[in-house]
Amino acid sequence: MRLEQILFSQGFGTRRECAALIAAGHAEVAGCIVDDPDHDVDTAGLVFAVDGQLWPYAERALVLLHKPAGYECSQKPRHHPSVLSLLPAPLRRRGVQPVGRLDEDTTGALLLTDDGALIHRLTSPKRHVAKVYEVTLKHPLDAALVQRLVDGVVLDDGPAPVRAAACEATGERTLRLTLTEGKYHQVKRMVAAAGNRVETLHRSAFGPLQLGDLEPGRWRWVDATQLEAPAGV
Repeated sequence: MRLEQILFSQGFGTRRECAALIAAGHAEVAGCIVDDPDHDVDTAGLVFAVDGQLWPYAERALVLLHKPAGYECSQKPRHHPSVLSLLPAPLRRRGVQPVGRLDEDTTGALLLTDDGALIHRLTSPKRHVAKVYEVTLKHPLDAALVQRLVDGVVLDDGPAPVRAAACEATGERTLRLTLTEGKYHQVKRMVAAAGNRVETLHRSAFGPLQLGDLEPGRWRWVDATQLEAPAGV
């Protein structure tokens, strides 16, 4: 693929802007500056650089962001900055979108991609993708609360009980909750229906993907095949 086309596909500007970047010596391939926009490059395993920033070629972008509090999962936020502002310009130009949403005050694992089919698969109720939440409660919890969340509670938008896939107490007022659905404000509403209140909420895992040492506000590339690994990997 021509280098100009590569930069364009990866979100580095219009075709003319990408050609100008290359001609001005801002692009490197295999550690060497390439100033010919028509230079042919093999995209298999390609990692190029623009102004010294390394960038892996990806036909579809998929990244994991450690969302901090105070950001909205929206392209047109109303009251707080968008999570998209935490990503570099090339990813924003590619039109990446959050896979599902986290509330403004909820922190943790958030996937973003420009692959519409992948977003549909990961958010489909039929997929049962597990999301793990670390919850701090207002009041001390007991075994009965945990059991109610596992057995199921009825929310105000439907008669069928909504159940946690797993739930365990991790402290006097903290628990770890695993859900495979994606209802609006689901964790907060389930906890309220079970007789307590959420004070803080953090998503520690999305399917098999965990944040690890990824700091708040930072992001990393994800290979889509990682999503097919067993949960907890």
